[in-house]
Amino acid sequence: MMKKMILILFALGFVIALAGCNSQKEEEVVIYTNGDEEAVAAMENALNKAGYEGEYVFQSLGTSELGGKLIAEGKEIEADLVTMSSYFLESSQEEHSMFKDLAFDAKALEEYPSFYTPILSNSGAIFVNTEVLKEKGLEAPTSIKDLTKPEFKGLVSIPNIVDSSTGWLLIQAIISEYGEQEGKTILHELIANVGPHLESSGSGPIKKVQAGEVAAGFGLRHQAVQAKESGAPIDYVDPVEGNFSLTESIAVIDKEGETTDLAMKMAEVIISDARKELLSSYPVALYKGETVDEVNKPAHSMTFAQPLTVKLLEQHQAFFNSAK
Repeated sequence: MMKKMILILFALGFVIALAGCNSQKEEEVVIYTNGDEEAVAAMENALNKAGYEGEYVFQSLGTSELGGKLIAEGKEIEADLVTMSSYFLESSQEEHSMFKDLAFDAKALEEYPSFYTPILSNSGAIFVNTEVLKEKGLEAPTSIKDLTKPEFKGLVSIPNIVDSSTGWLLIQAIISEYGEQEGKTILHELIANVGPHLESSGSGPIKKVQAGEVAAGFGLRHQAVQAKESGAPIDYVDPVEGNFSLTESIAVIDKEGETTDLAMKMAEVIISDARKELLSSYPVALYKGETVDEVNKPAHSMTFAQPLTVKLLEQHQAFFNSAK
């Protein structure tokens, strides 16, 4: 009888403890992000300094995976707070009305929808390995079109728009400058020159250029600037077709509860306190009072003529595939 009583008490204690754990997790803010390691570290540092350590958990997902969850799940998504490519946030809001209007004024330099504000921005550019150019007797390109020249065959690396949003910056530049008809011809010739150096990661091209596997690549401008400043034989080129940009933004899932209120406070902390560290890795001024060095300002900043949406991305992915 005594053993049975002990077992009952043990089981009851286990249930109470489990309930306590579940309650703890319900109060914990779940943050889904497509940001890379530097972005997540900056946000974590800001939240911890503000006293939120242990009250949140980050879950990192790829852009396509997280975008799919947002579109498919709406407000039913596990996350309370999301940092994600802005075009996915806009398309998700249009589909589900799933985000709560921000309760703070971020003082952004540009106007954004009421339910999100950017945490960082990335611009596209060409970059080259100066030693490989010299070794191969190549002139530095000034345009994306230059990368289609016969002498660059097998010596160019670009990101695949199907796998990487960085590849979208390339496609926007080509279509904006040349239109879809001529642009498809240029893209076909570019892909032929790329050969096996079509990368699924936005950072893939800069890694291949730094390693000397190729002479030139297209990717994120700030990565090339940082590589050059570190002493690597890298230079960056703002293509005449333009430097197009994508922002990643923060939004709060509208679940109407205490966790939502806490998520809103964390969103404000990230914008007010993480931006200084974020600027060191993603040097694009987004808010009043922010400044960046001249070297980090693209020479040909451009904005695509149409609003960036998931539907437009899918159209441009189809355009890319048809040009192969």
